[in-house]
Amino acid sequence: MKKVLSLSILSLAVAATSAQARDYDEIRIGVDVPYEPMEYRTPDGELTGFDIDLGNALCAEIGIQCEWVVQGWDGIIPGLMARKYDAIMSSMTINDERREQVLFSEPYFTPPSAWFAPATSELEETTEASLEDLTIGVQRGTLQDNYVTDMYGDVADVNRYATADDMVLDMEAERLDILFLDYPVGKATLLDSNNRNYKVIGDMITEPKAYFGDGFGIAFRQRDEALAEKFNDALESLEEDGTYDEIHQRYFGEE
Repeated sequence: MKKVLSLSILSLAVAATSAQARDYDEIRIGVDVPYEPMEYRTPDGELTGFDIDLGNALCAEIGIQCEWVVQGWDGIIPGLMARKYDAIMSSMTINDERREQVLFSEPYFTPPSAWFAPATSELEETTEASLEDLTIGVQRGTLQDNYVTDMYGDVADVNRYATADDMVLDMEAERLDILFLDYPVGKATLLDSNNRNYKVIGDMITEPKAYFGDGFGIAFRQRDEALAEKFNDALESLEEDGTYDEIHQRYFGEE
């Protein structure tokens, strides 16, 4: 009986190791859209953006096919755990809370967060006093949500949204006084739009690390160490051959 049990345990261990190290011909990558310039759709419906182009380049470097699976942010980690896709590449910040659930690649981008308000706003800084009784917009379940809730939730009204587009619509309708989100998203959505007139309030924010983490990473199930390593190796190769800089410059205009 003990021998049979030992063989069964050994078989399970071998199977688990094989599953972890298996070769992929195609992988599915979860992404939440639209968050221009990181991930969004062109007018004809094609997925594009910094994450999309970099993800496709990583897959090409590895020699596998990418299939992008659109998933709302609230369910993006549960979708990974449920095997709806094999990885998440959707501007996900690496932090300790998420490390308890997923395995991250090395960071591939480190953006600041920023406050955005109408150009006519009289706000010059963001403090408890200046934000008191104002209405702040954030995306639900993000690090910006956590930061604003903890820092200003007692003095301001915090409105949470499923998408950045929903936030902007409420800002346009004057139901929000100020937004807090990733700077590249806010820049593309608010500052670079010809028909909108907004400004950044205060400095860019990257601290404390407890909220803002260590940059964006690709998330995998914790057992998929071999797959994560393939992506780390590919990222290093793209950085060395200039492909990363070319993609970065395409969306941000600088290396």
